[in-house]
Amino acid sequence: MRQAYLLMHLAILLWGLTGILGKVITLSEELIVWYRMLFTALSLAILLLWNKNFLLPKPADLARISFIGVLISLHWVTFYAAIKASNVSVSLSCFSSLALFTSLIEPFYEKRKPHLSEVLLGIFVIAGISIIFSVQQFYAKGIILALISAFLAAWFTVLNKREAKRFDASFITFYEMLTGLIFLTALLPFYFSYTGRSFEIPGLSDTLYLLILSILCTTVAFTISMQALKKINAFTMNLSVNLEPVYSIILAIIIFNEDEMLNPGFYAGTLIILISVAFHSAMQYRHNRQKVDNYK
Repeated sequence: MRQAYLLMHLAILLWGLTGILGKVITLSEELIVWYRMLFTALSLAILLLWNKNFLLPKPADLARISFIGVLISLHWVTFYAAIKASNVSVSLSCFSSLALFTSLIEPFYEKRKPHLSEVLLGIFVIAGISIIFSVQQFYAKGIILALISAFLAAWFTVLNKREAKRFDASFITFYEMLTGLIFLTALLPFYFSYTGRSFEIPGLSDTLYLLILSILCTTVAFTISMQALKKINAFTMNLSVNLEPVYSIILAIIIFNEDEMLNPGFYAGTLIILISVAFHSAMQYRHNRQKVDNYK
């Protein structure tokens, strides 16, 4: 269990870099995701071939994994759109609402009633987001996109937990990236028609950032997070992911001077969210200790 928590937090640390990279990459959000999925799928294909673990899933399994891949692609597009419509700090703070979404989605798939503690913690997170929204209303579009992104992230994490029990993490992630890439490729012409944009080839600096985003923050992070999900539940993963804004906000303040655009209300809302994460971690630790004591 301890190793699973270490893997989870390492993945979260790597994900904390994605918001920063999304801000510095000059491409539009849909192209950032397209290249991210392309480079990630290629790196995972090389890894699977090297390990001689390249298998073709059964049609039913492929259909489920493909649906998750579509959710991931939509989650990333809305995530980067939120950052470009607001900033890293506001987007990632509002993204923490995935704790509440998970508390509602996971019980549905596990055919159980929601735990009261999960719902209450989720409500605290929403309270924090409401404070942020009230003091950063000029970022309303970014906040709404971040909430949509959080819902999609909660959904695919719950579904991924079910698949992680059956398949190797690299195997699942490869097919999710591949099918998400195919879906996004089919969607790009309509997206370009609506936005008036066109396909772009990244420059040298953007290519370097995209490779870091794809290999380190995606291939490595997704693989180790899937390993962690074999031991911990989706709610714990998603609530702990709320630590991601801490890393990103600190980096955003250092790199982009975003503290000049924030106010005390933002920090108050973010503090409520982080207290919820800490409280949940304490509850989980106590629960696990009780299970060990009972076993003894």
